[in-house]
Parts: sequence; structure tokens; C-alpha cells
Amino acid sequence: MSASCSPTVAVVGSINMDLVVRTGTLPRPGETCLAEESQEVCGGKGANQAVAAARAGAKVSMIGRVGDDSFSQRLMDNLCREQIDCGAVQTTEHCASGLAVVAVEHSGQNAILVVPGANSRLTEDDVRSAQSVIRAADVLLVQLEIPLPAVHTAIRLARQAEVRIVFDPAPVSTQLPADLFDVDVLCPNESEAAALCGFSVDSDESAGKAAQTLYDAGARRVVITRGNRGTVTFDGRNMVQDAAFPVDSVDTTAAGDAFAGALAVRWAEGADFLDAVRFASAAGACAASRPGAQPAMPQRTEIDALLKG
Repeated sequence: MSASCSPTVAVVGSINMDLVVRTGTLPRPGETCLAEESQEVCGGKGANQAVAAARAGAKVSMIGRVGDDSFSQRLMDNLCREQIDCGAVQTTEHCASGLAVVAVEHSGQNAILVVPGANSRLTEDDVRSAQSVIRAADVLLVQLEIPLPAVHTAIRLARQAEVRIVFDPAPVSTQLPADLFDVDVLCPNESEAAALCGFSVDSDESAGKAAQTLYDAGARRVVITRGNRGTVTFDGRNMVQDAAFPVDSVDTTAAGDAFAGALAVRWAEGADFLDAVRFASAAGACAASRPGAQPAMPQRTEIDALLKG
């Protein structure tokens, strides 16, 4: 696809309200800490990636569920403001919308508790009813904050339609069916890669080993994001380590979502895959340099500016 033509991205995933609490340090087990402030921010890995892709330049459609609580309209209004097509987002009666409690310390590190709510009600039939959206897309984005049968159905429909699939395996599960690895891109972070592979991923050598392991499991390309250590990419032939962009980390909550959304867009535009990874790294760095989830997602001009240095 020409860079002058907007790619289309379909996202099958979660839509949450994030309750963000900022604190000097994250509490240890059994410890009570006084936090500094709290705020409600629209989030959810699926919705985050949808916003990231839209701001990076794609036409985006969201497939998911919200509840019928006080958060649902705010969540939908926020997606619509980003010009995301929400025709395949359904309202679940007598059910709360997804909720995440996000604790963020001064270093930017975070700890997150997720209550799935309506996200847990997304079914295979819901995904099948939106198959025309998936089949029309250049790229499908999926994550793991929705039930595995819905993820599996989305991947299968995309494979049948020869739509590229970018799979962010978070929150990670060590019991993933083998055919979920049959995707074009698998993009875990270090801890997710470690959980999937069964060994620590804390060095260049172990990151390369993990990339090889996940490629052998079925992914056609593996990109392991490593925070301030950059990325490791493997496509079955070349193992490439790329440095991170130097930014002051404020909140890493949605950096991975920014990465996945931007990667899908730039790759769909026709960029070389490694160039798309670099573009995605810039988007993730931008997101980590500011607070929040969806509010932190960078505009295309910001990503391009960081790439140009």
C-alpha cells in the first residue's frame, strides 16, 4: 500500500475504563501506601491499540463489548472522537464495562489489575458477525483481554482472508493453543516472552533465544520489546537488535499498545518490516514519555519528529 493511502486496521479486543493511581513507589505485598492522585482514563488494550493506529494514520474499526454502566457511553464517545468506527462494538446488558486499576510509580513502572467485565462476554459469534470488517482490513490487531475463543475466531477469519495479523499476547497466558501462534507478527515484551518460553528473558542472548523459540512455535515474525533496551526482531533468517529511543519515562502503561498499533499502520503502508519496527519503537517511546493510556498515544507528526531526531 502506498504511504499516501490510509491503511485499514481492524481491532478485536478490550475496552476498559482505567482508574490510574500515581504513587512514589509501588506497594509491596501487605504494604499500605499513600498515593498522590487518581484519575479515570479510557483504556483497554484493544481500545488503546485502536487509538494508537488511528493517530498513526489508519482508518480503524473496533470489535468488542462495553457494559450498560456509567462508563460505557464515555468509552464509546472517546473512541468516536478518535474517528474509530464502533459499529461492531456491542452493549452488554446488566453488566459492567471492563475496569483496570493501574498503579504508576515515579519511575514510570506500573502494576495493573484488570476486571474484564463486558470484555469477558465477547463471543465467537460476535466476531463472526463482524467478519466483513476483518476481511476488509489490511491488518488485524488482537490481544488477550478477551476470551480465547474470540481471539481464535478473529485470527482464523483473518488467515482465511489473507489479512495480516499482529498479535500482542498480553496479558500473557502460558496455556495458549498452538494455532494462536500462526500469525504474521507476535510482539510480546520481555516478561511475556519469558512466560511463553519458560525461561528468563533478561539479556541480549536470552531475548534472541526467545525470539527463535516463538518463531519455531509458528509466528512468522517475532518482535520482543525490551523497554529502554530496544527491540529484538527475528523473521527466521535475520536476528536484529535495535536500540531504544532515549526519552524520560513517565508512564509505561500503554507503550506496548502504542508499539503494536503503530507497527500495524506503518507495515500496512508498505514500509520494510524493520523500518516499521523502528517507527513503532518511536511511537512506544512517545507514549512512555507522558501519563495515561489513550491520552498518551502519539499523533503521526510526533512519531515522525522523533524518528528524524
